[in-house]
Amino acid sequence: MIDPIDGTRSFVRGNETWATLIALQRDGESVVGVASAPAMRLRFHATLGGGAYLNGRQIHVSKISEISEALITHTAIRGFVITNQAERLVALAGRCWDARGVGNSMSHLAVARGTADIGWTSRANLWDYAALKLVVTEAGGRFTDRSGDDPVRGGTGISSNGLLHDTVLEAAGYPAGETS
Repeated sequence: MIDPIDGTRSFVRGNETWATLIALQRDGESVVGVASAPAMRLRFHATLGGGAYLNGRQIHVSKISEISEALITHTAIRGFVITNQAERLVALAGRCWDARGVGNSMSHLAVARGTADIGWTSRANLWDYAALKLVVTEAGGRFTDRSGDDPVRGGTGISSNGLLHDTVLEAAGYPAGETS
């Protein structure tokens, strides 16, 4: 699976928050994932069972366990409005320590490296999540991929450090314990 420019609008406007995503899948499961953000000189990679790395150094998710101490990162507000998730995002963000819009790749990669505790993408497709999910889970987090919910626009992607995942799923309107 290849997404040559995840964050096309950022790329077009000269914003650094875009990445190239590559995942090798076996029987529908990512076994190798690479996320390269060349404008930021960041390269993440993970192998199934082998951990997650940023520029050659192993990374881990945060240990934040209280939603009031959590930093949530998310994609563009417009996507949440289009998918009728804006009120849920605002309600959850209001419970968090802080919230930042940084795009799809950077949201989930921030969770993997422990600089954010929750990442929420309003809508994306399998190729948008295949590498990111592996990087997050190999860093010790959880990732819920709902990209199959809408075959045209894709679906929600939620990543977390694992400690906050069920709380975030409930806030987003999904059953706690769900992963895919």
